[in-house]
Amino acid sequence: MECSFFSSKCMPMSEIAYMERTYSSQFLSFRPLVDFKSTPQFCFSRGISPKASYSSTPNNTYLPKKALSSVEQEKLGAGNLLYQINGSNSSLFTRNMRILDAFDDEYGGVIVDTERLPPNPNVFASMLRFSLSHWKAKEKKGIWLKLPAEKSDLVPVAVKEGFEYHHAERGYVMLTYWLPEGPSMLPANASHQVGVGGFVINDKNEVLVVQEKYCAPAFVELWKIPTGFIAESEEIFTGAVREVKEETGIDTEFVEVVAFRHVHNVAFEKSDLFFICMLKPLSTQIMVDDHEIHAAKWMPLVQFVEQPLIREDCMFKKVIDICIDRLGKRYCGLSVHQLASRFDDKISSLYYNVVDSQEINCIGN
Repeated sequence: MECSFFSSKCMPMSEIAYMERTYSSQFLSFRPLVDFKSTPQFCFSRGISPKASYSSTPNNTYLPKKALSSVEQEKLGAGNLLYQINGSNSSLFTRNMRILDAFDDEYGGVIVDTERLPPNPNVFASMLRFSLSHWKAKEKKGIWLKLPAEKSDLVPVAVKEGFEYHHAERGYVMLTYWLPEGPSMLPANASHQVGVGGFVINDKNEVLVVQEKYCAPAFVELWKIPTGFIAESEEIFTGAVREVKEETGIDTEFVEVVAFRHVHNVAFEKSDLFFICMLKPLSTQIMVDDHEIHAAKWMPLVQFVEQPLIREDCMFKKVIDICIDRLGKRYCGLSVHQLASRFDDKISSLYYNVVDSQEINCIGN
C-alpha cells in the first residue's frame, strides 16, 4: 500500500485534514494511508499534488521516501492523490482532486477552459474548490469562468463558491472571482450601447425620413431620420449605411459623423452613444421594412424642420441645425480613416476633421 504526492509549494496540514473531511463523506469506509500526526509538511508545485511519498513497513508505519526531483515532478504533471478504500483506489476521489483545465491570461489571471469542464456538478464543485486553493497559492489574480447554456447547472455551484456574475450573452454567462485581498481590479461589463442615425438628403433638398411602427404615443406622428444600433464588431459608418438600407431600401455612401450624443441610464441602466452620420444617397426608390417601419418617404427639408417635435426640442433642433450648416459648408464633420496601430496590431477607424485637403468642401470652425 502506498500513498504518493507530487509537487513543490507548501500546503498546510489543516488543508489536507480538510480534504479528508470533505471527501470522507463520499465513501462508506475512508482510511487514508498516511498517519497525519507523524506526517511531514506537504508541498505543492505544478502538479497540484503534495510532494512526499510513503511506503509501508511490517508494523504498518509509514516512512517518507526520497522526494521527487523537479524533473520527475514535471514528467508526472498533476499526478494522483490515491487513498486505499476497502482494498481499492477511488477514481472519483482522484478525479476530484485535479485542478480545472485553464490557461493564464496576460494580467496574472486564469481563464478556465470551457470545453473541458466536468459535466457533473458535484465533481465540478470539488475541482473548483481545489482549483481556487491552488490558484491562490500561485498568487493568481482574476479567474474567468464562462459557462455555456448547456452547462447552466454549474452556475449555482460557482456562485456558492464566491463567483460573481460579470455579463451574459445569448449562449453563455461569464462569472469572475477576484483572489487577492481588496477590491476587484477586473474590468467591468460593457457600459455603453452604440446607436447611429443617418441624415440622408437628395439633390431636391429632401430628407429621407421614417415613422416607426413601435414607439411612444407622443412620437407616433413624428417623421425622423432612420436610426438603429450597430451590431457587434460593426463600424459606425457601416452601421449607419446598413440601418438606412434595412429600414428604407435606400443605398447610401458615408460622408461624415457630424455630431454625437452621450446620455446615461438608458436601457438596462447603461449609457448610450448616438452618432449622427451624414450620408449621400445612391438610389431613390424606397422599400419599407414593414417589421419595424410604419412608413418612409422623401420629405422637403423645410417641412422636416417645422415639425413641432423637432422645432420645440432643443436636442433635435440642434442636430438639424448642424446638418444644415454642413450642407451650407459652414461646418466640418469627422471623416473616417483606416489606420494601423502597433499597440494592438489591428486596423482601427479613426474619425477626425481634415481641413487642409485639396478636396475640402467645408470650412473649419
